Amino acid sequence: MGDLSGKVAIVTGAGRGLGREEAMQLARQGARVVINDIKLPGAEEAAQATVADIKAEGGEAIVVFGDCADSADSDNLFKTALDTYGDINIMVNNAGFCRDKTIFGMSDEEFDSVVRVHLRGHFVNMRNASKYWREKAKAGEEVYGRLISTSSEAAIFGSAGQPNYAAAKAGIVAMTMGAAQLMIKYGITCNVIMPRARTDMTNTGATAAMFAAPEDGFDAFNPENVAPLVGYLASPEAGNIAGEVFVVWGGRVNIVQRPSLDVFYDNPEGAKKWSVDGLHDSLSDYFNAEHTPVLDGFSVPPQ
Repeated sequence: MGDLSGKVAIVTGAGRGLGREEAMQLARQGARVVINDIKLPGAEEAAQATVADIKAEGGEAIVVFGDCADSADSDNLFKTALDTYGDINIMVNNAGFCRDKTIFGMSDEEFDSVVRVHLRGHFVNMRNASKYWREKAKAGEEVYGRLISTSSEAAIFGSAGQPNYAAAKAGIVAMTMGAAQLMIKYGITCNVIMPRARTDMTNTGATAAMFAAPEDGFDAFNPENVAPLVGYLASPEAGNIAGEVFVVWGGRVNIVQRPSLDVFYDNPEGAKKWSVDGLHDSLSDYFNAEHTPVLDGFSVPPQ
């Protein structure tokens, strides 16, 4: 099960944290892995170490440095992967970082930089992967394609201290769902994971205590726990799973259901434009004095 022998996988942000564990997982399943990370002190050494660890276990891997959200760097990433291994089969978009602030204290740069690396970083690589697979399919060649995006439950619940991150993660879900609809006719699957894991992004600030490793017992937030789902979604056995969103941590996977329309009210005056008074008369029964606003913040239920 899960044999990826001969397949080629690109993983962004794969030097540390989730990306590293996902790259290791795919390599253990037989994939040849292209590690992408930014060429900065710390990240550069970590990416090289991930390649070395994959090779030490008998796998194949290379590193291609570059900015995941830069189109020229993404083009180079795909060209290098094709020049080295001759194909691309699995695209895991993982890279990201945080600049946390409440909305009234956030600068333009703090907003733009996070949206850029998360949302645009997914876009440029998703564009290259989907274009490559589509052109290959249209040429009558056999295509094996798996796209896996990384979002967050912040996209569902919002995050009071992360308006930039939550917005980007919501955009990733929407963009991946659209890609899934386009690509399924070529046999390409596109899915989203929402991991709960301890990474560089959760090691500081308010989330640090939430994701802290236990002194003893099972570490539910070890990023190693997320990697098998990525390996499964990349596998031949998951060929009929497309357009899905999964929350994953510890020993649990939640399948996220699509948002649905709830209670509805029709204008009692018929098909006419609502008035403010009419809206109040209709909606005040629902939003009565006992109504509690839906402000469910991110919480971690017990394992």
